[in-house]
Amino acid sequence: MRGSGTLMLSWVLIICLSLVAVQSQYYSETLPYRPTPVKVTNLHFFMHEFTGITAVQVAQVNITSNDNNSSVPFASLVAVNDPLRTGPEPDSELIGNVQGIALLAGMNASSTQYIDFGFNTGKFNGSSLSVFSRGEPGLAIVGGRGRFMMATGVAQFNPILINATNVIIEFNVTVIHY
Repeated sequence: MRGSGTLMLSWVLIICLSLVAVQSQYYSETLPYRPTPVKVTNLHFFMHEFTGITAVQVAQVNITSNDNNSSVPFASLVAVNDPLRTGPEPDSELIGNVQGIALLAGMNASSTQYIDFGFNTGKFNGSSLSVFSRGEPGLAIVGGRGRFMMATGVAQFNPILINATNVIIEFNVTVIHY
């Protein structure tokens, strides 16, 4: 008798659980749409890159010649973790960093980039902007997090200094976000 009571209890539990699963849903009732006002934010900062330190080539195709006459060989993959600063001076205030990868795939050293501008001070502390774009003439902002949730926009850039060991790029960024 004891075995049949356990069996009966098991079947009752299975039936109850299946009824709960059938009646539950993965969504809730629709709520009215309340649009959030669109914000436009303009940012101005400088990226400081140090070749071999904050920008490192992690892969390169095995080509025996460099027919594109570029300082960076065709089909190179570079990982970056560059500081973002308020000015072009190396001791200007640090406001964040840019992390990502760049695929140098053009014959004129142009690149396709996935980078993330991360901010760690001030009003945008903990926020970031995601970029996935070719590098000419500006970079497309395709998303963000924190205060830049659902961001779109463009990051116009102007190289200030390019030499064998350092690159300083000025960014003027227009972000549309909620």
